[in-house]
Amino acid sequence: MDDTVAGKLPTTSGRPTITGKPFMDEFPEAKKSKGQHWLTDNDALEAICDSAEINPSEQVFEIGPGTGELTTRLLKRSTKVTALEYDPELIPGLQQRFKNTSLLVEEGDIRTYNFTDISQSDYKIVANIPYYLTANLMRRLTDDIINKPRKVVLLVQKEVAERIASKPGAMSVIAVAAQFYYEVTLGRVVKAGLFTPPPKVDSQIIIMNYRTEPLYPGIDIDLFFRIVKAGFSQRRKTLLNTLSAGLRLPRDETVILLREVNIDPQTRAQSLSLDNWFDLCRAIALKLSK
Repeated sequence: MDDTVAGKLPTTSGRPTITGKPFMDEFPEAKKSKGQHWLTDNDALEAICDSAEINPSEQVFEIGPGTGELTTRLLKRSTKVTALEYDPELIPGLQQRFKNTSLLVEEGDIRTYNFTDISQSDYKIVANIPYYLTANLMRRLTDDIINKPRKVVLLVQKEVAERIASKPGAMSVIAVAAQFYYEVTLGRVVKAGLFTPPPKVDSQIIIMNYRTEPLYPGIDIDLFFRIVKAGFSQRRKTLLNTLSAGLRLPRDETVILLREVNIDPQTRAQSLSLDNWFDLCRAIALKLSK
């Protein structure tokens, strides 16, 4: 059955389809300690690039190019590609493979990378990243980087992709933060067997389009996320408990604030929508201004 007709997201599965001869001989084997899993399946790689909707003049920033399979396809779409690689043993192979191209290869760690230079203009981030980097990268994309990328397309652990794009009932701090700054959608599922070596779980493309217009104009962003983090500080406890403790509010006042914005004090944080958090932030800001 056609997944599109069935209303399901397309899935890349089966045996890898590789176009051309991979340059694997020029690179060391994937290192488990660095979370490296090489993806060479053409359909999956093309799906990542298609999701990014890259124009020829756009600046593209790739995180963890590895052996350069995704890089090759990005260069077919843009002449302004920068690839940041953490593993120094992969740099020589990348430089050799792309010596006659416009690719800029940088050695560095995305956890500490200075985005000042690349973020002076519009740019997109496209990457198949090690699973262990996802949480840190998401924090940077929603907090650290001042001039945020216009679009982010990542291939991450399927469960994490679903968590980032989750709806009320299964929300988390990472979901609230991502959806506050970006319009988040899910893309193609990529089966574990298409990687070398295969990870233990499937992956999925997550697509994040930066909101050029603020979702809630004029909101106190610091206060908003202070409230959100307090609410999620103990997931099994109710908002009455987490907010009164995290914001140091008397319990009776917390009950009043929650009921003012039509939120049941016995509700848990994962049940709230972004609009709920905004209403709560506005109510608390009004209380603090008095």
